[in-house]
Formats: sequence, structure tokens, C-alpha cells
Amino acid sequence: MAIEIRLDVMLALRKVKSKDLAQAIGISEQNLSLLKQGKVKGVRLGTLEAICRHLDCQPGDLLVYQPDDAGIAMAH
Repeated sequence: MAIEIRLDVMLALRKVKSKDLAQAIGISEQNLSLLKQGKVKGVRLGTLEAICRHLDCQPGDLLVYQPDDAGIAMAH
């Protein structure tokens, strides 16, 4: 996937446990785990906003664009 989710990095930097974040923003620990692993097709903006508010960060701290190698080869 071209979008890498770095939620685990931000949690470590902020010294926040996944369990505590999930409870604070109102989602299940299982859904937060899937998000951390990048196993989701999308994330609601409200959820992203709640994560950013709780971790005092920007969406760009959590989401990074990494071009797929296959996409680059096809473009040339």
C-alpha cells in the first residue's frame, strides 16, 4: 500500500498505550490494532482527528506516502 501508517511510532514517542488511546477516542482495541498494522482500507476523519487531538500531533505525523515500486515502473 502506498500510504504507510505510523501510529505505532507516535504512540511510542508519546508514551501512550494502544489500550489507553482506544479508550480515549472511543474505538475498540481490535480496530486500533488493525489501523496500526495498516490492515484497513480507510480511516474516518473523525477518528483521525481524535487520534491527533489525543496524541497532540498532525495527520502527517501518522500517515506517510510511500510510492509502490510497481507504480513507478509502470509510469516510466
